[in-house]
Amino acid sequence: MSVSVRIPTILRTYTGGESEVSATGATLGDVLADLDATYPGIQARILDEDGKLRRFVNVYVDNDDVRFLDNLATPTPAGTQISVIPAVAGGC
Repeated sequence: MSVSVRIPTILRTYTGGESEVSATGATLGDVLADLDATYPGIQARILDEDGKLRRFVNVYVDNDDVRFLDNLATPTPAGTQISVIPAVAGGC
């Protein structure tokens, strides 16, 4: 079951500059593992040392924030659109 993963600019060095790539997996965790098998090192930028989503990385499965779903256990059926979005902060 192939899904589409949108890659933010800051992580495109791992995907050879590609802004969108395909991966497979029944859950978000499976998809991230598959993504890392194809693009080594990318998963470490999305997950922390404990294997949880990094605090300042937002992941959406079909426009829904996975933190309000099942986190890494969120199902990813074929055709799902996954977006990885780093949080942006700043100001005066």
